[in-house]
Amino acid sequence: MSAWDPAGRPFSVEREGQTLAGEALGEGPAVVLQHGITASRRYVVHGSKLIPRKGLRAIAYDARGHGDSSPAPAGSTYTYDEMTGDLGAVLDAEPGEGRAVLAGHSMGAHVAAAFALRHPERLAGVVLVGPAYPGLPSSDEVLASWDELADGLERDGLDGFLAAYEAQGLSPEWRDILIRITRERLLTQRHPEAVAQAMRELPRDVPFDGLEELEFLDLPALVVASHDEADPGHPYAVAEAYAERLPNARLVSEERGESPLAWQGGRLSREIAGFCAEPAVAERHST
Repeated sequence: MSAWDPAGRPFSVEREGQTLAGEALGEGPAVVLQHGITASRRYVVHGSKLIPRKGLRAIAYDARGHGDSSPAPAGSTYTYDEMTGDLGAVLDAEPGEGRAVLAGHSMGAHVAAAFALRHPERLAGVVLVGPAYPGLPSSDEVLASWDELADGLERDGLDGFLAAYEAQGLSPEWRDILIRITRERLLTQRHPEAVAQAMRELPRDVPFDGLEELEFLDLPALVVASHDEADPGHPYAVAEAYAERLPNARLVSEERGESPLAWQGGRLSREIAGFCAEPAVAERHST
């Protein structure tokens, strides 16, 4: 499964009995792309090659249990501690030039923020796309919705997941594109049973203890928000709260009524590349 095109260089990283599959394209300072739960490495910038064309090295990998990566090994789990460790292993194996920029969507944004809080010295900046963690543990209602999706996937595969997804309520205006994107993402999964396990375990964990922790993350940051009409699972207010808490952050979004910026691979790539070109980021990125 190619993240961009055949010019991408596949790689694999071994960590504690599992294999993380990834791909790198371009030369220069590293931008590490991290996808959301149920997705895979293609679904951050959606096949756009603009980042490597801007003189950057785009590195994308599949999270444990997702895409081409192996499931969590026996005795291991799908938690933010484990996924933060996986990210560190990828950075060790594919360091690139200077310090990296992390760009993550949803789950990937939470992993990026958790890693940045622990290891800010390793990074030039972070791009947090559609963060959904509001600083509190998930409610019983949210956990039940994830369990329903996992049940559907385990019971009836892709069709079962999509039936459960539709039953949770979709905006009629955006229904068709949401079903298409979700179907495409799930078709990239080699281990759907592992994805179902991740859907049960990860929402029961937290990436860090409250949004106030973000106030101590003194790195350049770009927060990408989407309006709730199309993407209520990634609330605009949560992204806004991240941007307010982070000391050196700015917030970007699409205009109301437009397709979410997180779904627009080319435009999102331009925002990431533009962020990397900002002096405060570029200086750290090259050293």
